[in-house]
Amino acid sequence: MSGDPNALIEHLKTGLTTVCRAWALTRKDGTVLGFTDHDRDLTFDGIVFRAGGGMTARAVESGNGLAVDNSEAQGVLNHSSIRADDIHAGRFDGAKIQIWEVNWADVASRRMIFRGTIGEITETGRAFEAELRGLADALNQPQGRVFQKNCDAILGDKACKLDLNLPGYSVEIGLLGTREDRVFSVPPLEGFDHGWFERGRAVVLDGQAAGLTGVIKFDSWYEERREFELWQSLRAPLAAGDRVRLEAGCDKRAETCRLKFHNFMNFRGFPNLPGEDWLMSYPAQGGIHDGGRR
Repeated sequence: MSGDPNALIEHLKTGLTTVCRAWALTRKDGTVLGFTDHDRDLTFDGIVFRAGGGMTARAVESGNGLAVDNSEAQGVLNHSSIRADDIHAGRFDGAKIQIWEVNWADVASRRMIFRGTIGEITETGRAFEAELRGLADALNQPQGRVFQKNCDAILGDKACKLDLNLPGYSVEIGLLGTREDRVFSVPPLEGFDHGWFERGRAVVLDGQAAGLTGVIKFDSWYEERREFELWQSLRAPLAAGDRVRLEAGCDKRAETCRLKFHNFMNFRGFPNLPGEDWLMSYPAQGGIHDGGRR
């Protein structure tokens, strides 16, 4: 983002400073929230940084190596900016965060001092505390591929390349009823076999749970309705009339990829990989040992 860090450094050298902090938080659903510890709102880069928005940050620890930069953010649950319902629903999980030092008398004089993501969030009464993880945290994630029989891609991602918008692989429909925020029913779905959506995704399109996603555990077919159960609650209320997008399920097997999705050219597993029984095998006198088909 724009800004003049050199101008800020020159301002700091004067000894009489007008400096505050500002931070922008971008959730995965695209919502952008701005906060500042100044007593007035600030605006730059198209973001309004609210004073008294219910959030403050501690000192940032950083280094020149590959160690993860760490910090924490604290605040109160403010209805207009950070709500307890949104935290419970996981809307802030993995959100991107950027922190600046800003000359509030001239917001063009600023420098970015932290960039990372929101980690674990803990809540105590009407307050919360969020862990801030630096960019180096991504280096702690496992890299590379796993050699296994089943596919390691996620249905519809860049590796899988399947277009879930093709007919037969997804449908958008309104809910007839719900319970426990993880079991819901819809009208009968013609053209979709029993169990077609098991292991698939349910994406809520509107209502209080809009934007949240769950993995389908059971897909049951009844005479006047079709019922789905998610592995976990969405952590936000579902209601009759809410619309959801149901996406076909994949069990990661080569046969499913070939017959159900016609996408075997992009299969990311190794179906002919020998199993544990082969590793435990040993030479025997009887039988044919010509290296034939397994």
